[in-house]
Amino acid sequence: MKVLLLKDPKDKDSGPDPYIKELGSYSLEATLIPVLSFEFTSLDSLFEKLSHPECYGGLVFTSPRALEAIKICLKEKSKKEAWSKSLKQMWNIKPTYVVGKATASLVEEIGLIPQGEKAGNAEKLAEYICSREKPNSSALLFPCGALKREVLPTVLREKGIPLESLTVYQTAQHPDLQEALSSYFSQQVLDTDVVW
Repeated sequence: MKVLLLKDPKDKDSGPDPYIKELGSYSLEATLIPVLSFEFTSLDSLFEKLSHPECYGGLVFTSPRALEAIKICLKEKSKKEAWSKSLKQMWNIKPTYVVGKATASLVEEIGLIPQGEKAGNAEKLAEYICSREKPNSSALLFPCGALKREVLPTVLREKGIPLESLTVYQTAQHPDLQEALSSYFSQQVLDTDVVW
């Protein structure tokens, strides 16, 4: 039996996609078709803010894409050097709050120490942050997507904890989605035995 999964494949560097592997163990043939793509924006503004850790009380990440935006910034040699020489250490004396293990591991890849990864969702992370931050302290920098939910910002605002959001990516339909779906279903028709 064939299964169509409408999702991005897991990073190629981390081995086979776990869904493909699990479905294969049940003799199911799975195909992945990505449905979303991400356009990174405001990268100069992001690095400018990262260059001034003294202006912030810490960082908040609720999406792996926000870390991808930072990694794109750090591909430029001068920015990577600035990050390695001083910025990383300056940020590491401040908290870096994250939702989930995937985001936590990406935070570690850029040399920061994640906190709150067991929260699991924005609401629980907001509670965790509120238990650790004082009202009216320095703002937390929150690189996020254009479609972010307002749960975390609302809870922090209600508790008087400043949060500075910066949209660093936008979500759109994957440019190859229509073609990939048409190709997949055309192949299924060709693979089907017709019985008369």
